[in-house]
Amino acid sequence: MSTPSDSYPRPALEIASLVRSGTMSARHVVEQCFARISEYEDDIHAFNTLVKDAALHDAERVDRLVADGVDAGALAGVPIAIKDNMCTRGIETTCSSRILQGWLPPYDATVVKRVREAGAIIVGKTNLDEFAMGSSTENSAFGPTKNPWDPSRVPGGSSGGSAAAVASGMTPLALGSDTGGSIRQPAALCGVVGIKPTYGLVSRYGLVAFASSLDQIGPFANTVADAATCLQIIAGHDEADSTSIDKTPPHYADAASKGVVGLRIGVIEDFLSDANPGCVDAVRRGAEALASFGANVDDVSIPELMDGLDAYYLIAPAEASSNLARYDGVRYGLRVPASDVSSMNNATRSAGFGQEVKRRIMLGTYALSAGYYDAYYGQAQRIRTLVARAFSRAYERFDVLLGPTTPSPAFGIGAKISDPLEMYLSDLFTIPSNLAGHPAMSVPFALSDEGLPVGVQVLANALGEVDMLRVGAALESAAAPGVRGPIEPRKSTGAVR
Repeated sequence: MSTPSDSYPRPALEIASLVRSGTMSARHVVEQCFARISEYEDDIHAFNTLVKDAALHDAERVDRLVADGVDAGALAGVPIAIKDNMCTRGIETTCSSRILQGWLPPYDATVVKRVREAGAIIVGKTNLDEFAMGSSTENSAFGPTKNPWDPSRVPGGSSGGSAAAVASGMTPLALGSDTGGSIRQPAALCGVVGIKPTYGLVSRYGLVAFASSLDQIGPFANTVADAATCLQIIAGHDEADSTSIDKTPPHYADAASKGVVGLRIGVIEDFLSDANPGCVDAVRRGAEALASFGANVDDVSIPELMDGLDAYYLIAPAEASSNLARYDGVRYGLRVPASDVSSMNNATRSAGFGQEVKRRIMLGTYALSAGYYDAYYGQAQRIRTLVARAFSRAYERFDVLLGPTTPSPAFGIGAKISDPLEMYLSDLFTIPSNLAGHPAMSVPFALSDEGLPVGVQVLANALGEVDMLRVGAALESAAAPGVRGPIEPRKSTGAVR
């Protein structure tokens, strides 16, 4: 078997093409992948767990399929990282929490099963804010992940490990989960593509629940085409998930080549008033580029979206307080011995959960309590309905909406961790799509004055992924040089570029 130049990383689709044609072995790709992980992981801490032996074993299986003339799948030989809140059979799944440290799931999440069947090679589980509760990946029980562009800054969260793994070229693909922006926000801060699909498009079976009516799994990649292909593989009906949409997804990979001629695109004015000048400029230049490609672009005001943050931080903690009640020291996970069951429950949860998780459990329990349910949780659900209706009115005029992904580029490690309200504002522009169940994606588009990536967010109506991807691909083609990963991280503190 011939081996082309050993340049790594490569785009996922290029790797798969080389492996499927027999030009490069999957084992060789995986060895390159782990060599890069060995070089950068100690400085970035993208991973909680690495599974090199299992990855090499899976790569050899792919190589045997290719040698036998069998199609090894659309992601044949492509290394992929999995956020550590998705079940992987026999591989530790911790949610970056002490309360689940050492837990080995007896089954694979549906998305894990699907990427394996497509030939992808799982190389490890990535770090996250504990139970996906956070916007900086500083709330992990196993230490923070650092931004590959500048290790003194956060990678975003909660899927910061997955975003950092892709941005640094340790893996060309990763899976994350998005409850209020946890794919798109780290994608923007790390200069990669991140997609939150329509609620129900991708199975949540095997995803450890944070807020069940909001959670969605989606891909990280360095290109829109790679992300679209990964979305194609993980999307589709799953009988194991009662919220799964029983509809065959369209061919997302074709969307990137369709262009944006005739698409109606609305720039959300309300988001721009709360973003810093660099993020606003990126959106405006992105809109100008789309207009030059033949789209019809106009501004739109949707003030209801700005109420989404308040509603989210009642709905999500309320659902979290219910979902996390199962971690009681009895059924699985950590158990702290005590004299009676009640004391054991209390001691286990006190020792096992971090401060942010405790904060959200208490907030959610209070919002659901007798006498306060209607005033807090019920009112938040009414605001959620208003947000969805406001989106519906906007989509009568526009096919796709545009705005900043985040209010600012990556902030410093420790800068907001002591101020929860300031941290929560990091998700101001991403939360509305989760409340409505709509798809949205972040595309790296510009560099800030400090040389940090700035993402532009593309929002679409339910099941509007094709138009969303069309716009994402067009933005990608007009993006500033050097804004997109993978990059070569520096091992010393300071800006990478």
